[in-house]
Amino acid sequence: MSSDVLKVIIVDDEPLARRGLRLRLENLGGVEVVGECGNGREAREQIQTLRPDVAFLDIQMPGVTGLELVQLLPKEDMPQIVFVTAYDQYAVDAFEVNAVDYVLKPIEEERLALALQRVREKLGSEHLAAQREKLLEAVADLTQETPEALEQKLAAGDFGSSRYPEKIAIKDSGKITLVPARDIDWIDAAGDYMCVHANGETHVMRITMKELEQQLDPKVFQRIHRSTIVNLKRVREICAHINGEYHLVLNNGERLKMSRSYKNKVQHFI
Repeated sequence: MSSDVLKVIIVDDEPLARRGLRLRLENLGGVEVVGECGNGREAREQIQTLRPDVAFLDIQMPGVTGLELVQLLPKEDMPQIVFVTAYDQYAVDAFEVNAVDYVLKPIEEERLALALQRVREKLGSEHLAAQREKLLEAVADLTQETPEALEQKLAAGDFGSSRYPEKIAIKDSGKITLVPARDIDWIDAAGDYMCVHANGETHVMRITMKELEQQLDPKVFQRIHRSTIVNLKRVREICAHINGEYHLVLNNGERLKMSRSYKNKVQHFI
């Protein structure tokens, strides 16, 4: 095998996504996929064993996420990292600022080829250690965790199985605010923006209702109107109306209208 061939590991909890990425990489040539992993724990072991040149990591995975995996890897075992993401705009913004490689789902072959080109350039660079530090800084800003804290959580088995982020990142005026999902009371739409109401504060983010809904655990958050999502744990009362609509009263006294087309959602409150 040519020394120019990159050894690649693919980490994604969706088998079809792994297969699709493998096919695209093989079509491009110059790579050998030495391993595939469906979760962060397995990937950590495989990366240290197989020592690939580059790892393609899905950001959102149950348990240990792609971001957390990077922080859990010993620096000496860390390959070049290319993140794969479907909708993490806040992560993409941070990656661009810090020159971290990423590709968006659905993956385009041209963008994938560019990522591989950058990996090759970095592998031959004398600034590889500095680039690695920059990657770790960007990831730490996004996870808001230290490697030591993550290591303790891993040892204690505290990583949950949810594929939904614990925090929603809201970008505003050049800064990113991380709002814990559990603190959100309700969300309503205002034109092209979403108003996220949490702990008595309102955060505004530019995102579609559908995109935001994908980031929220449906066991906790439900759409009750075309422009409203509510945290089920915050609902105190359900008031029926003659016209078939309901009003939900939250713990903080806020009243939200549930439209007739969403009345089947009442089952989630019982």
